Amino acid sequence: MLAPELVDEALVPFFKKHLITDIRQTIKSGKEATVFLCDADPSVGVEYLVAKIYRPRENRTFKNDAIYHAGEYIGDKRTRKAIAHKSNHGRRFQFTDWIEREYQALQQLHAFKADVPKPYDRTETALLMQFIGEGDEPATPLNRVSLDREEADALFACILRNVELWLSLDRVHADLSAFNILYQDGRITVIDFPQCVDARDNPHAYELLQRDLDNVCHYFARYGVHAEAGRLAWSMWDRCGLDEP
Repeated sequence: MLAPELVDEALVPFFKKHLITDIRQTIKSGKEATVFLCDADPSVGVEYLVAKIYRPRENRTFKNDAIYHAGEYIGDKRTRKAIAHKSNHGRRFQFTDWIEREYQALQQLHAFKADVPKPYDRTETALLMQFIGEGDEPATPLNRVSLDREEADALFACILRNVELWLSLDRVHADLSAFNILYQDGRITVIDFPQCVDARDNPHAYELLQRDLDNVCHYFARYGVHAEAGRLAWSMWDRCGLDEP
């Protein structure tokens, strides 16, 4: 669990901006972040919001960060040097970059009607976004749901439409699986975009797209939905007009 002082520090700006009024409960405590259900301020127009507070960089376990940052250009020379030398400034930039990356991805994808949570705000350590659930009960991750064949077919097609929509906007989730797809009343919402990569700039984007689709195909195969991830990846890549990987 995160230390109470880290939670308070991360969420104070959201209280000051009259976005939330209270922390109701912990939804999930993971290796990278802890997610809290918060009471939304009446002015926001919804009952609840979710605050995702990232763990300090030294306590996080992203594997092979470099693959997600490949191809990125950092304009500030001082920051580039700090990252190369692994200084405190460089580490701090890399930590806040994960949060900004997820916030920007959600902003863009939500604006284009993708099935992702609406983002409301972020700080240097936290992201505030739409709560997906019923009442104060959060939606269930897809890996814990049992589907019938007809619903599995429909959800599989919906996820593929989302993946291709993201790709048309030069986005690849890069960590997609049934663990970060939420299910609620026959609909899905995809979460967890901090490692999202640019399909045009990141040299590993196609490989990551294939991995995402392989995870999705593997999950739905249990319901008799069979598809070839490599073929799906190539057809999407081609339709989106991206350069040959």
